[in-house]
Amino acid sequence: MRVSGLRILALIFAMVTMWIFIRSFGSFNMKTVRLPRWLGSVTKQTPVVKNKCGLSKPCPGNFFAFKICSGAANVVGPSMCFENHMIMSPVKNNVGRGLNIALVNGSTGMVHRQSSFDMYSGDTKFLVRFLREIPDGTLVLVASYDDPGTKMNAEIRTLLSNLGSSYAKQVGFRDSWVFLGARDLKSKSPFEQYLKNNPDTNKYEGWPELLELEGCVPRRAF
Repeated sequence: MRVSGLRILALIFAMVTMWIFIRSFGSFNMKTVRLPRWLGSVTKQTPVVKNKCGLSKPCPGNFFAFKICSGAANVVGPSMCFENHMIMSPVKNNVGRGLNIALVNGSTGMVHRQSSFDMYSGDTKFLVRFLREIPDGTLVLVASYDDPGTKMNAEIRTLLSNLGSSYAKQVGFRDSWVFLGARDLKSKSPFEQYLKNNPDTNKYEGWPELLELEGCVPRRAF
């Protein structure tokens, strides 16, 4: 009888222990199921806000965002972005070797006109007329590609200088140049980059490296 009693007690002890274990395991399992949800709420990623034209910082409300890239050698064409709108690019198939120029309304940001001028074969007559007819208050975006300066005459250089360029009179064979100006500025534009074609410093064989110019321009011509 004692043996049977001990067996019964051992059996009861084993059942109680098993019940406690199962209950504890079930509780632990429920916690492990809920844990990823808790972690997910903590590690939820904040959406990345992209600025217009990919600028590193957003522009104030009364400014336009822009980014201008010159061409890379004679392989990759230039691009122009204004207020997150790609005005000219190789993808749009509206760029060409020489000078690529876009005209934008300085108060509304609406694109007025864009065109490319081959400065190697000599589009000088058309370019002179284009520059003379720019309306007041118009922003002018310029990007070079391949060769912007071979056929650039004195009149063209003067017209571009009047738009606020500091380097128009220096641009030569296969130079890299990006610029944003406006008609009849009283001072030189702060938005311009220029790189001389120099065999000792060129990044590409026969051409300097491409240039990138980005920033925020006031809604009215500066």
